[in-house]
Amino acid sequence: MSTTAPTATTPSTTIRRVAWLAGALFWSAFTVLEAVNHGWIAGLLGFAFFIAPDFTFVVGAGEAHRLNLKKGQLQPRAVPYYNTAHRALIPLALMVTYTVLPIIQWAPLFAGLCGWLAHISYDRAFGYGLRTKEGFQRA
Repeated sequence: MSTTAPTATTPSTTIRRVAWLAGALFWSAFTVLEAVNHGWIAGLLGFAFFIAPDFTFVVGAGEAHRLNLKKGQLQPRAVPYYNTAHRALIPLALMVTYTVLPIIQWAPLFAGLCGWLAHISYDRAFGYGLRTKEGFQRA
């Protein structure tokens, strides 16, 4: 298994990455727009949700040295958290719920969800996807 991001070798892979990049730029712009329209709290939450998915790398970091991990391999205990935080359907479903159901109407939360989707989109655009249970990038 490859431990690094896959390279764009096929036209469909290139098209898929360009589409993810377009999505990433859209969600980034939407996050900034929400921050401009709703203030610094929306901007702060958008930024926090943008970086938050990568905090899953910290899970099990203390015992990673004992596992003799290979280059690019994520600590296997962190994989479920990483994969959950990097699934685009989760923030997208939360955005739909936020929009349709008037349970919580707080604009900074929507900005945060836009930031989360931007993070996932950038990862996919640059070739970083979900992980196998052993912690390697899926092909």
